[in-house]
Amino acid sequence: MLKFALTLLAVYALFVVIVYLMQSRMLYLPRVGGRALTMTPTDVGMDFEDVRIATADNVMLHGWFIDGQRDGQSERVLLFFHGNAGNISHRLASIRQFLGLGLSVMIIDYRGFGQSEGRTTEAGTYRDAEAAWAYLTQERGVRPQDIVVFGRSVGASIAAWLASEHDPAGLILESSFTSVPDIAAEIYPWLPARWLSRLSHATRDYAQDVRCPVLVVHSRDDEIIPFHHGEAVFTAAPEPKSLLV
Repeated sequence: MLKFALTLLAVYALFVVIVYLMQSRMLYLPRVGGRALTMTPTDVGMDFEDVRIATADNVMLHGWFIDGQRDGQSERVLLFFHGNAGNISHRLASIRQFLGLGLSVMIIDYRGFGQSEGRTTEAGTYRDAEAAWAYLTQERGVRPQDIVVFGRSVGASIAAWLASEHDPAGLILESSFTSVPDIAAEIYPWLPARWLSRLSHATRDYAQDVRCPVLVVHSRDDEIIPFHHGEAVFTAAPEPKSLLV
């Protein structure tokens, strides 16, 4: 009996070590769906520009700029930060929806995703966001007050961080979690997830510091990120804010 218990303890300890060492690969999943781009906006009737952006630490990112401006409408641009898996070619349906609202869309793949260089890290994703912001405001001359920052899932954390550093026209957070330690503790209640976590992506904390209007979008039926995470992020954000369920 003692030998069996010790074996179980050893297996548990080994799993804890694996989770600690591999957590970045568990969160960032660029190979789900493949790193190759399966389609481009042209394939679904949208004109676009292929964009290459160098980050502050000299990582070359790949993205698209899709012009959605219509005569007589605003020149606002949606800066799109996608979730933790796949690449920008898997977001064409969402891009089309935003174009339908008269917005242009700028979307990037984080380092290590799609055609972007490098290896994904949390700090790296924030540098990627900063590089995308600089590209829009400095190279394309888009005014900060004409940029709406959008993020989905882990991208919501990146979007909230960026909005806390700048003053965009607005921030949209879809299916956001409060932080990696919080969501990990719910997914793995039998692990000391908070103690193990080397990742933060503290969406709730970043949302507290934004100075623009915030829209939080979250389904009550979300099977991956529970609805109460979106509620908590919404509660943390200052006014003006809205919650779309």
